[in-house]
Amino acid sequence: MESGERIQGTVLQRGQEGYDEARRAAVWNELRPDRQPESIVRAASERDVPEALALARSRGLRLTVRAGGHNWCGSSLRDGGMLLDLSALQDTAIDAGSVTDAGSATARVQPGVIGSELALELDRRGLAFPAGHCPTVALGGYLLSGGLGWNGTALGPACASVLGVEAVTADGRTVTCDPEHHPDLFWAARGAGPGFFAVVTSFRLKLGPRPAAVTTTAYTFPLAELVPVTRWTTEAARKLPPHVELSLTLATAGQDLVAGSPRPKAVVVTGTAFAGSAREAAEALAPLGDCPFADRALGRRREEPTPLATLYTTAGTLWPPGHRYAVDTLWTDADHETLLTRLAEVFVRAPSEKSLVLVPFAPVGRAARLWADTAFSALGTNYVAPFAIWEDPADDAANVRWLRETMAAVEPLGTGHYIAEADLTADPSRARRSYAPRDWARLERLRAEYDPRGLFHPYLTP
Repeated sequence: MESGERIQGTVLQRGQEGYDEARRAAVWNELRPDRQPESIVRAASERDVPEALALARSRGLRLTVRAGGHNWCGSSLRDGGMLLDLSALQDTAIDAGSVTDAGSATARVQPGVIGSELALELDRRGLAFPAGHCPTVALGGYLLSGGLGWNGTALGPACASVLGVEAVTADGRTVTCDPEHHPDLFWAARGAGPGFFAVVTSFRLKLGPRPAAVTTTAYTFPLAELVPVTRWTTEAARKLPPHVELSLTLATAGQDLVAGSPRPKAVVVTGTAFAGSAREAAEALAPLGDCPFADRALGRRREEPTPLATLYTTAGTLWPPGHRYAVDTLWTDADHETLLTRLAEVFVRAPSEKSLVLVPFAPVGRAARLWADTAFSALGTNYVAPFAIWEDPADDAANVRWLRETMAAVEPLGTGHYIAEADLTADPSRARRSYAPRDWARLERLRAEYDPRGLFHPYLTP
């Protein structure tokens, strides 16, 4: 039997019927790069993965891997080579563990599982996992990149809750990776992102108990109030417990708050408590309840119950499908007032009303021990993520230019990037600067060890 004939899924060659549809589906972003793999393999099961790698080796093709295709710059879509699409691998097995041990629950998930679907299923079973904020993100790329998700301030990055993975290496071996077996590859699988040099076919996750009360306090202020809002929020943040997720967002005021067009720019303060009871949630959010200038807000919500389904519905309005996206990230040690002031000067010139700048407070908490043995690293005390979001292809240049101008305003203050959403098309050093120097060196050593012939594409560069 020839190489590739044992693949149960679909093998498409460039120019073949169905190829272009598969290529377009490989990237969730409507702003798709015009890159053309020679082959696209859509795996039907985990058994197809080593067969796909054997086919790539036999044809001398470099390999990239796609799960949900949510990486905005399309790291998995390369010229030449083979794209291995794992989006059909969506099996989930949940073990609720012992009723006497709340920390014993686990799940085995394949990379194509959508994070919000897992989170909502766990929620129904009284369990939780820090899945991503956007409801359409698959777990494969999210977990490989570290994973900034719900309640991350308390739980750390999602990769810290990965107990083990099953992976197929460049030579076709299927291996179990955990602290006792292939610990170096396990380390890399928790943070290496789109430069990972193996194919993860399943993740074993540690689950926690579902928060009994998820509650939100939020204010929307005119952008002119940015400085007092930032100072007050920064002070309040010091009094919040870890299970409150707090962020500042620069956005356009919603139609529910301001009628007419153009709507004004605004700064939004959002605090969400993941608590054991409604009383505990109210106590946790108390520092945000006493805003001395709340009367100047365009809109406010106080201790509003926000079940997980509501959180995802709201997030879906911020990051709607069918749009064009350009995104970047920055870790920094600069204070929030300095950051927000610089960002606001550029944000007022955003060509699209849908664009926003997200500035979360400690998105993975302050306890580095949570991710001490992972390739992921929070490279600064604060974090910035600007999102250019628009619909018309004629506006591509203006919106990408705005993103680059926004980053230029704060990048001199930067200490690194987050690999999952960094603009890897901006300059060749973006990937390297997403890791501490010692971690980058370790990743390069492990790449040489596990993929000596370079089967897997390295990180995307311009």
